[in-house]
Amino acid sequence: MKKFYSIITIIMMVLTATLTTGCTDENEDVAYNLWGTWEGNMYISSYYDNRYYDATYSEICFLRDPLSYTTGDGYWVDYYSGAPWDYIANHIRWSVSDGVIRVRFIEENCTVYIYDYYLSGNRFEGELVDEDNRVRFSLRHTSSPN
Repeated sequence: MKKFYSIITIIMMVLTATLTTGCTDENEDVAYNLWGTWEGNMYISSYYDNRYYDATYSEICFLRDPLSYTTGDGYWVDYYSGAPWDYIANHIRWSVSDGVIRVRFIEENCTVYIYDYYLSGNRFEGELVDEDNRVRFSLRHTSSPN
């Protein structure tokens, strides 16, 4: 009987270890795949002096927080052609929660949300939503810290 309890105990320990390490959090998976630099067209516009200027190219770098796998910092640069400026750059603080990517622009003090996205090894596509606008975007992965 003692041998039977030992076998049951070992089986329970193996099952517990398998079940707790085998499950991954979906938000952590998104954050892991987001990690790195992405480039492409975000279809962003800026309003200045009674005119709209369209960004022609964007670069976004998502760096993960080493203590929280679903948040991080980084930067976002929108490049313009024909505008009174060449680019607009912001530091960002981002997070993933319930499958939604939230990006806080530090310098501009505003937040955008990314919904309905597809994130693979080299493609990041989705819908960017701020208070007034909804735009579809498509970016490609250009570098990764790992």
